[in-house]
Amino acid sequence: MQIQVPSRGGGPALRRTVRRRQFSLTGAYAFTDYRAQGQTIPIVLIDVQTPPSGRLTLFNLYVALSRSSGRDTIRLLRDFDAALFRQSHDPDLSRENERLEELNRQTLAEYLNG
Repeated sequence: MQIQVPSRGGGPALRRTVRRRQFSLTGAYAFTDYRAQGQTIPIVLIDVQTPPSGRLTLFNLYVALSRSSGRDTIRLLRDFDAALFRQSHDPDLSRENERLEELNRQTLAEYLNG
């Protein structure tokens, strides 16, 4: 296609030929770690970056990194802060886990004795 480029010095416009080149694209699909739970995904590209609002917990990291079938099929989008992996567990999640464990014990006791 032909285009005209104005000259910087006030002279006549330059005519240039521009060629377009098409690159094939591969469709991609993105979703959150919450949506990924329970799935096995053949190739995973993960962004291990603290979101602009909120925070990233060890639970989020575990879910994101454990969705692929092996470490050869995981790619990280960019560098990340390694301190994310050294943080302690969220106390609310620990309490919820303990509550669920107690419910499980009670259910088993009722089932076995009932």
